[in-house]
Amino acid sequence: MSGRNRSGPLASQVCCALSFCRQPPRVLIVDTSPPWWSETCSVLCEALENFFSLASALEGPSRVPLLSLYAVNLQLECLLPFVQVKSNLVRLHSCVEELRSLPTEGCIRPRPELLKQAVLDSLQQYKHYAHHSTLVNDLKSSSVEVTVMSSQPGRAVLRQLEQGLKDSDLVSLRRLLVVHIAVEQSLPERELIWSPEPCSTEHMGRDLMLGAEIDLQLVENSVVAVENVLKAWLHDQAGEREQLQLLLPAPEQTLSPKTNPAHKPNPVCIKCDMQERLVSPALLPGTPDLGAKTESVRDFQPPNKSLSNKNPPPQRLRVVKALQADGVCQSVLYGLPLIIRPTTCWQLDWDEMENNHQTFHALCHTLRTRDWSLLVRLEPEFGSGSRVFSYYILQSSASLSLLLKPILTRELMLPYNLPTSNEDPPLNTLTVVQRCLEQLEEDPVFNPLCLRTNLYPQLKMRGLVSRSYGSHSQNQGRGQRRERPAEGSTPRQQGRVRATVAPLASAPPSKMSRPPLTLSHSRARAPSLCFLVDDGDNDLPI
Repeated sequence: MSGRNRSGPLASQVCCALSFCRQPPRVLIVDTSPPWWSETCSVLCEALENFFSLASALEGPSRVPLLSLYAVNLQLECLLPFVQVKSNLVRLHSCVEELRSLPTEGCIRPRPELLKQAVLDSLQQYKHYAHHSTLVNDLKSSSVEVTVMSSQPGRAVLRQLEQGLKDSDLVSLRRLLVVHIAVEQSLPERELIWSPEPCSTEHMGRDLMLGAEIDLQLVENSVVAVENVLKAWLHDQAGEREQLQLLLPAPEQTLSPKTNPAHKPNPVCIKCDMQERLVSPALLPGTPDLGAKTESVRDFQPPNKSLSNKNPPPQRLRVVKALQADGVCQSVLYGLPLIIRPTTCWQLDWDEMENNHQTFHALCHTLRTRDWSLLVRLEPEFGSGSRVFSYYILQSSASLSLLLKPILTRELMLPYNLPTSNEDPPLNTLTVVQRCLEQLEEDPVFNPLCLRTNLYPQLKMRGLVSRSYGSHSQNQGRGQRRERPAEGSTPRQQGRVRATVAPLASAPPSKMSRPPLTLSHSRARAPSLCFLVDDGDNDLPI
């Protein structure tokens, strides 16, 4: 949240469950075998460059603590041993350049055993790194997630890995994901299609790897598709228990003679996980124009050392009122939205998870058919002693998910005066405005993939320049120490650079002799915002 909204408890307090304390180390294995590498090289390298620019610049908890990258062709090559991603853009950028320089043509001699060797080598490398590094002691995840990107048929690659790894020690392997980049489906002139649903992932459902999860994912050969695979690493990976409990009022029951009137039925509890919908602009350095700062690094409180071995309890949201969806003004909603979905916590037994999933499905269906939203209240933690509440809105969607957004309360609301008019505007002015708007391109559906903020090049330039400036300062300091005169000798007189600033030109006497304006402060203030609409010949300011 911004500083003006911190008078009470944090309205983004519900995000505290997204602690990012169990983010696993990542291994990326890239199949650079011809002839597919010539088609995917530029796409994959650009996606990696964009992702590294973003992930290395994010403040707050490290979402990708360690990363290693392998390239597999006729031989196995480790381009990047395990390194930290945060604030390490120079090293990551050089790895991408090295990957881009690999030959795109050559002999086609597929060696499927090299992929298996790369997986085993990465696990061995992590064991060696964990034995000699103190950073691993801060990681709550002791297993590695391996992602294999290849343009070969995904099922064939997956079968080769399963057969080659079935007799290996894979205790430190948490998940193996094979990403099939379909070159034949790459259509340059195809319009980008955006969907709020994640990319389709086929879960193999076989336990051949000592409990490791095995997935196969098919993506098209585009920068956006490959970027989405990499950006999935930025999500909170803590899945040992649910992150949210949604409490619905207990259903009304018919009292029988044996029923105790003083006994209150328990509320219906739906266990959910939370997922960020976007990266907060507040977590990016030097980007104040991307959006309102609704959270900052201070919202991610450091974990208590005494509770380092315990999981944080799930947040509890109590449903207090049903609202008509069109009766909620968007101006009272603020902050980063969170997607609520039924939990996949592995500690729940199958029957409980299935029943919880059905209850969540019924809730989404009811809200959608009745066009309702729910007003929910964040329950304070047990024993905290705080009785100050935060309120949120749960909005339905066409998918099996809900959207959670903070809502303003009386204490946080500022006074406002919205002008209204019951009269139509003058006909000539209305005609001019309508002509202006008719020139705009109209889209029936908003597609955020069509908007670019030039963020990736800016983050890349900022990371590279800051690193080169630091190296230049260190070299200059070492040079000054070498040129220091010996003791007893007369130092050379250093020339000084004098900075001069020309004085501002004074106003003409005729203007200074004018009487001061007597407008009030409210009338004399300049407009804070001006819209320019093109009417064909001139820009029309509004």
